[in-house]
Amino acid sequence: MIKELKKDSKKDNNNIFYGHVHVKASFTNTIVTITDCMGNTISWASSGSSGFKGARRSTSYAAQAAAENAGKKAIEHGIRSVKLITRGLGPGRLSCTKGLLSAGLKISLVGDLTPIPHNGCRAKKKRRV
Repeated sequence: MIKELKKDSKKDNNNIFYGHVHVKASFTNTIVTITDCMGNTISWASSGSSGFKGARRSTSYAAQAAAENAGKKAIEHGIRSVKLITRGLGPGRLSCTKGLLSAGLKISLVGDLTPIPHNGCRAKKKRRV
């Protein structure tokens, strides 16, 4: 009789070498999420979770610290190279690359998926006098 092997309840993610970094840079906060190629979240950090509160949370330095924290957690899971995808127009969108590089990740591609309206919102109706 073949005995079934028990699997550990904790997932072993140490064999992942490549991932995606999703950066959502709003005007009040910056959220950095690192996923594998399938989209499963490996690590994340935000300016607020990095210890910045209030107006300091919307600075580029806070975004750099958040990217560095997320990158260090991802390196523990085995990620070495990432593809960077940014969304939004906030102050932390450029400084996230500096934080990821200082954490030790290699950035292979940089993409921008900021949502841009093609025709804008519907205009107000014309005033009749």
